[in-house]
Amino acid sequence: MDFDKTPGFYAIAAAHPDRLAVIDTDGTRTTYGDLLTRVNQVSHGLRARGLGVGDVVAGVLPNGIDAVVMLMATGQLGLYYVPINWHLTEAEVAYILRDCDAKVVVTGPDHQVPGGEVGTAGLAEGQPGDAPADRTSGAVMWYTSGTTGFPKGVQRSLPGAEPEAIVPLYAWFFGEVVDLKPGDEIHLVTSPMYHSAPCAHTQFALHFGHTVVITPRFDPENILELVERYRVTNAMMVPTMFHRMLQLPEDVRAKYDVSSLRQVIHTAAACPVAVKQQIMDWWGPVLYEYYGSTESTIAFSVKPHDWLARPGTVGRPAPTFEAKILGEDGEELPPGEPGLIYVKSSMGSFEYRKDPAKTAASMRGEWYTPGDIGYLDDDGFLFLCDRRTDLIVSGGVNIYPAEIEAALLEHPAVADVAVIGVPDEEWGHNVVALVQPAEGVEAGPDLTAELLEHCGPRIARFKHPKVVEYREQLPRTPTGKLSRSKVRAEYLDGDS
Repeated sequence: MDFDKTPGFYAIAAAHPDRLAVIDTDGTRTTYGDLLTRVNQVSHGLRARGLGVGDVVAGVLPNGIDAVVMLMATGQLGLYYVPINWHLTEAEVAYILRDCDAKVVVTGPDHQVPGGEVGTAGLAEGQPGDAPADRTSGAVMWYTSGTTGFPKGVQRSLPGAEPEAIVPLYAWFFGEVVDLKPGDEIHLVTSPMYHSAPCAHTQFALHFGHTVVITPRFDPENILELVERYRVTNAMMVPTMFHRMLQLPEDVRAKYDVSSLRQVIHTAAACPVAVKQQIMDWWGPVLYEYYGSTESTIAFSVKPHDWLARPGTVGRPAPTFEAKILGEDGEELPPGEPGLIYVKSSMGSFEYRKDPAKTAASMRGEWYTPGDIGYLDDDGFLFLCDRRTDLIVSGGVNIYPAEIEAALLEHPAVADVAVIGVPDEEWGHNVVALVQPAEGVEAGPDLTAELLEHCGPRIARFKHPKVVEYREQLPRTPTGKLSRSKVRAEYLDGDS
């Protein structure tokens, strides 16, 4: 089906109302036509509550049809939509709602907040299903805490044009970066939609005319079962998911046909080379990777065959992006030398809502730093070392925790691991590894010796952990991000 002349969700839904749009977490199916009707009704409902261009709507919503409806309704009214993590405390949610000045808050039945409306039914009730007048593109405003302090909204200027006018540019960008195109494709949502990448991929799957299959949470075997059942062609995942699927017994992995997969896009955290290679050995060359941040969006990207030729790279600058590596003195570094990564793009800038000082502090002129350390090779491919805030300096030598974690994760007895630097009078910092053993593995001195022996041929001895301790669970977000700062704080407080 050729959608080139009907760009974007709203036009596709009007032209092809019977097309399947969403398969919800409980298996409920919604067509493009029915979804557009609900989106339009909610759009009229938001207008009826007095919202106008530039106002803010927040959603504390689980994965499901309501989250999709809010995304697409605000997207044609010139509103800012703030998806909020439902795992936050009541006080944390209240802070974001105050800071963003949300005029309407939509919640799930299990995530209610004072003044919030449960679900989209109330907004839609009694409203017409036709398109609202004066349609104009909205924007999603994600809240990110970065490394310290209270979270801040990453706010971009509204485009000031109908969605149909701006969709082609972003569709072109996604096509260039991850080979996604309009057509008869099936997209699998594996992560909470309050995070930027899963939210963006859901939105653009609908702009491409794809069918969106939504999971309530990640379960490794269930993901494989859904891929086989719905013949999923593309999905967005994170490295922790790959690691957990590789830990499934061989007979379980072999049960499921995943040959329909063509693009599995991953981001959010560094992926150990061995883990990515094993997934490609299993699924074929289908892993697309991009690197960026909520602020910079997709700044670097790499397709499967380029990665296989340069294992470990996160790619070259994405279309419209430029990049450079700066040393501590602010001077640009040559290829091969690690430094702070800076990027800029012609696709628009951002600001932290209500915090011009934080905005200015993250910029060097037009250049923004995500706060990560990396280096470019001679061909302009970026290799990440670690976050600047996670860097361990021991005996005057820079040690990158991600490199040690990648080595330990290659051992089958390791389910998860966090490597941190702990203050030491002699060395400055010592390397400490907190290991979550795989199911059925006994923690103890024998396992420690085995892990250190395993590190021998993989990383230099000065990088080996001085201390290995064991944990039942390590704190990761639902998208797989590990908070080393939280792990470090708990360790230093003696929470062992």
